[in-house]
Amino acid sequence: MKERIARHVAELPKSGIRKFFDIVAKSKDVVSLGVGEPDFDTPWHISRAAVTCLEDGGTHYTSNLGTPQLRQAIQRYFRRRYEMDYSWENEILVTVGVSEAIDLAIRALCSPGDEVLYHEPCFVSYEAAIRLAHAVPVPVSTRVEDEFRLTVTALEEKVTDRTKVLLLNFPCNPTGATLTRSEMEEIIDFCIRHDIILIADEVDCELNYSIDDEAKDAVLDSFGSIGRGRDRVIVLNGFSKSWAMTGYRLGFAAGPEDIIAAMMKIHQYGIMSAPTLAQAAGVEALDFGDRDIAQMRSEYRRRRDYLVAAMNEAGLRTLLPKGAFYLFVDIRSTGLSSDEFTMKLLTEYGVACVPGEAFGKSGNGFVRMSYATSLENIKLAVERIKRMLSSL
Repeated sequence: MKERIARHVAELPKSGIRKFFDIVAKSKDVVSLGVGEPDFDTPWHISRAAVTCLEDGGTHYTSNLGTPQLRQAIQRYFRRRYEMDYSWENEILVTVGVSEAIDLAIRALCSPGDEVLYHEPCFVSYEAAIRLAHAVPVPVSTRVEDEFRLTVTALEEKVTDRTKVLLLNFPCNPTGATLTRSEMEEIIDFCIRHDIILIADEVDCELNYSIDDEAKDAVLDSFGSIGRGRDRVIVLNGFSKSWAMTGYRLGFAAGPEDIIAAMMKIHQYGIMSAPTLAQAAGVEALDFGDRDIAQMRSEYRRRRDYLVAAMNEAGLRTLLPKGAFYLFVDIRSTGLSSDEFTMKLLTEYGVACVPGEAFGKSGNGFVRMSYATSLENIKLAVERIKRMLSSL
């Protein structure tokens, strides 16, 4: 039956992360620094909102756009955290995770042959989502020398008259890189100059460690908050990372009414609506979850500081990530490829991390380590990593 599979689907490679963790699942006594998922349970007051919704009979379809209550909560959140104002009635769409929002945005904007710029290393689904929309993926390499920030200089080298969309993710999975406000403004100006739509995947926005260095009520930066880009930016966000709600599969998109309407048409025919119980939990998370986020972010920061110091002490060059919960560790000094390093570390020393190539060719020579696990696990992993390095 293989010849019956659509060519553009058959040609897609299996996710580098999933391929690796199929091996991890068969291994024993493994300390995992691989999974990009919070180790915290969803705060109970958020889950209780879903339970209450169930008890009250909230088991029916919602509007394709999402419940009015959740869209209004998203509107309040944007105003409070970003000083951005989106209409809950026609500029906000609730999706099944940010992954669906990425797919909807690309399919709504791209015709066959349109080019999509995106940075590498990047989230594993970007290239696949672009290809599934019959668009052309155009990776733009970011470099450790630039702390993996995306520069306009690099973008200018790849833009053509066929470029339709720029897709980016900051704070970044897998590098933990962030952008300054001035860098974001330069990227907006680039998009205006070349008439490009910007899809901003900001799912890790609350896991930006500069928040704790500012005033308690500091406003977050978002591409959607830069006024001159208002008509060409789609902001994507979700609950998986910041609120530890991966299993709820809940995300949202905000942007110009015409684009949101186009995304909603695809969502309407393919999905119908996001889970009703999850949407009820989302309202509680947005309105009353700030303290939970701050507590989790503080613990992530403590783990980050320990793991970065340990990796640098062990001789593996590691930048201090300013966002998300990942390190992108430079292992080129070992003489091993990313695949060789991760397989040796897993099979001989019982530590799982992800080879950098899983996030694009620009990731070769690096491995991603997630510190979304306990400090005890991290310390055990560090001991084993040091043993492997000493054996080399």
